[in-house]
Amino acid sequence: MAMAPERPDTGGRKHYFDDPKRWKRLIAILFIVCAVVVALDVASLIQKELGWHEWRHQERDWEGWPGFYAFYGFLAYTAIVYTAKALRKGVMRDEDYYDR
Repeated sequence: MAMAPERPDTGGRKHYFDDPKRWKRLIAILFIVCAVVVALDVASLIQKELGWHEWRHQERDWEGWPGFYAFYGFLAYTAIVYTAKALRKGVMRDEDYYDR
């Protein structure tokens, strides 16, 4: 089994994301951004129901559903990951393939 590459010597310096507080802050920011996007999505739906000017110009009815693009993107990302895992089995070589 291949081992993970070692980290280059940093001279005792810590990297930016070595601190767990920074990871928590990053995740909190991502959650806030997601909440704002969902709020805008719901506002767009309310605007459509009130008959005001629409922000989106969808071609199909399902494109106007709240969260449609988030769900579609999640499915596409998941499909890409699982396809890559399946393809990896076909193209993976032994660890010493190029040393022969």
